Amino acid sequence: MADISGTLRGSLLNGRSDIMVAVGVIAVIAMMLIPLPAFMLDLLMASNLVFSLLVILIVLYTRRALEFSVFPTLLLLSTVFGLALNVSSTRLILSQGSEFEGKIVKAFATFVVGTSGTEGLVIGFIIFIILISVQFIVITKGATRVAEVAARFTLDALPGKQMAIEAAYNSGSLTEEEATRQKNDLQREVDFYGAMDGASKFVSGNVKVGILITAINIVGGLIVGTTIHGESIGLAANTYVSLTVGDGLVTQFPALFISTATGLIVTRAISDGTFGSDVSEQFSQHSRVYWIASFFLLFLAFLPGFPTLVLVPLALLIGYLAYRLSSKQVAAQRTAREAEEAATPEEEPQDVSPIVPLDPLSLELGYGLIPLVDKDQGAELLDRITRIRRESALELGLVVPRIRIIDNMRLEPSEYSVKIKGVEVGRAKLKTGFYLAINPGDVSEEIEGDKATDPAFGLPALWIDEDHREEAERSGYTVVDSPSIIATHLTEIIKRHAHEMLGRQEVKSILDTLRDNYPAVVDDVNKSLSLGEMQKVLQGLLQERVSIRNMVPILETLADYAPVSNNVTFLGEKARQALGRQICLQYADENRVLRVLTINPELEQEIIDSRVETAQGPIASLEPEKHRAWINAATNAVHQVQQLGYMPVMLCSEAARKLVRQSLERDIPDIAVLSVPEVVADITTEGLGEIVLDTQVQQS
Repeated sequence: MADISGTLRGSLLNGRSDIMVAVGVIAVIAMMLIPLPAFMLDLLMASNLVFSLLVILIVLYTRRALEFSVFPTLLLLSTVFGLALNVSSTRLILSQGSEFEGKIVKAFATFVVGTSGTEGLVIGFIIFIILISVQFIVITKGATRVAEVAARFTLDALPGKQMAIEAAYNSGSLTEEEATRQKNDLQREVDFYGAMDGASKFVSGNVKVGILITAINIVGGLIVGTTIHGESIGLAANTYVSLTVGDGLVTQFPALFISTATGLIVTRAISDGTFGSDVSEQFSQHSRVYWIASFFLLFLAFLPGFPTLVLVPLALLIGYLAYRLSSKQVAAQRTAREAEEAATPEEEPQDVSPIVPLDPLSLELGYGLIPLVDKDQGAELLDRITRIRRESALELGLVVPRIRIIDNMRLEPSEYSVKIKGVEVGRAKLKTGFYLAINPGDVSEEIEGDKATDPAFGLPALWIDEDHREEAERSGYTVVDSPSIIATHLTEIIKRHAHEMLGRQEVKSILDTLRDNYPAVVDDVNKSLSLGEMQKVLQGLLQERVSIRNMVPILETLADYAPVSNNVTFLGEKARQALGRQICLQYADENRVLRVLTINPELEQEIIDSRVETAQGPIASLEPEKHRAWINAATNAVHQVQQLGYMPVMLCSEAARKLVRQSLERDIPDIAVLSVPEVVADITTEGLGEIVLDTQVQQS
């Protein structure tokens, strides 16, 4: 309930802020048409002054321009707001004349100028002209030029920065989320400086309009005062010129703050700290300059005509600052020297770089294969690798880590190597410019070519050129190009070694993702099992190519059976049974028929009786001769099943399943071993034979 109420409260606040902004914009536009009372004009002018002060203070405390990304829009709104105030004040001044009650305008017309009467008018008018000149010629023009240059250079540097982010992502220095965030920040930066380039024109336009409005007010005031109100030329000039100068000053002061803030926020692009921290750091680097400045002021103090009482205290103050900076620098040097002396030669610390973790999965290419990943030449392999990661996630339920592609000069030009955590798990040599014709076992006619072996499945193959490609396909060969060879090999390696890529961190990420929709399931299984125990169960499933994508029933089964036993092998078998239909359909045909090999009951019981528990799980410890006979019998049976065109699947009891799979793992790694409880009711089993130790398959 607290989360819901907090969300509702945040939504209401956001809605109110949007409504307030919309109402404010409409009110600013209405101010140009609807007359305002004097007290309301004073309130809005004071608000405008405070708002401009807040803007420049926020800019001073901003580290990066993007932290104040709404500034271009605020610049436009503040300009329109100031002009609306100027129009409203002009209406009141011309209509009320000497009876005008705007106190802020009168205060700026007298207090800021410092005197009244004709002298005050002249001084105020001169101050107004100087203020306008400084703002228009110096600040506004400079800020506009800086914004133009920043926008142009930011846009020109965009392709290079994007390429740098892509290179860092491809090299593994950045994660996909970090690369996306940096690209978004880069795009926001380009948009910001592009907007500032246009928004800075509002500032210069505001100054020009301010000059025009002032001239119109003076001329219009003299006309209104002498013709309509019947005042003398002197009285009209004293009234309207005084109020116009005050109005111009109270309008241009906020505009001066905003234009200064414009220049500051654009020039802050070269810094990562606040303006105050940068000044403090950069002005305290060298104490010598303050000593020189202090002696220079003392020298001036003793020259005839210079104010000694002003220069001597100032020289002493700067000298004290120089002394403090010198003391800090000497103390820092002494500390560093003592640290160096304290380290004996035997204890001298060595510069050791942090150990960088090895890449979870990497593909190393010889220089002859670089064109396969070169974007200028199509980069066909890169697109295939992206699809491999997506398909593996859908098929295995495991998000394959980013595959880092590296050029390795130690490899032969046409050779590639696949490594998992820095250890090679696959290597092959290609023949660039040629195709690999793989013999699936049922070719109608042999063709000529250089003999080779398919690196993914170990099937016999031939290297052929483009001219013999159609002939090979007509003969029944599977013809693939170099990118397909690498992609297929990489896919098969991922399937075989998926369990090695599933670490505790990956399991934690899976649980965190599931928690959003299935919090009860995740909490329940966390109460009974540790992260490492869940990892072992999931690794066991992946090792036998069982997808863990359907994670909810797996976790529910683990939560159900963990109170009975936290043995990983036991829990793995129960998880397989929960995925029984999925596993059966993986090997059954389109008619939902599962063709299996069975094991002689006596032999199966011997395997169960030979069970030995180890740190890696249970193993079948048959006598050497009997073990060899068992392997030979199983190999012959599997070979006969493959000749019939079926995928080899072995069916046994739950107690024997893990032992059978472990004993055959080295010699028949692709064998699928299922237990009877895994076969669901709507799957039909058909026996292809029974394995006995005389290496004969008894046909059923």
